[in-house]
Amino acid sequence: MNLSSGDSLTLEVRIRAPAERVFAALTNPEERVRWWGAEGRFKAQHMESDLRPGGHWLMSGSGVGGRPFTIRGIYREIERPRVLSFTWLPSWQEGELETLVRFELQEKDGVTTVRLTHSGLTDSTRAQHRGWPDVLEWLRAHAERHD
Repeated sequence: MNLSSGDSLTLEVRIRAPAERVFAALTNPEERVRWWGAEGRFKAQHMESDLRPGGHWLMSGSGVGGRPFTIRGIYREIERPRVLSFTWLPSWQEGELETLVRFELQEKDGVTTVRLTHSGLTDSTRAQHRGWPDVLEWLRAHAERHD
């Protein structure tokens, strides 16, 4: 599912893995840099995380053409393994418009439905966040192959 309305973008993916496994892939810095990205496109190389409400996080890496990027934010809500939300401020975005990313995980019979909602977007910033379907696919592939 891919919905876009007003200031938000919502996508869903089904992952054949327990919610705890998916949550760990989203929150463990060492694990996240293993799956977030694809060489030559957008690849995370470093992540710092103070996983608590009010805690800061930072991810950096290389984008298209090897151009460096940084994304930073603050964790807003953490309900392991069901909800993870944080602010999102990427270096490639002009201005200092902070948006909100929310992951909701619902597990049934070992399959986890992940709903991603990115809100606070404007017409111009929505166009700069077309990569979310790829991110969810990378997450799915990683979580499903992990033991």
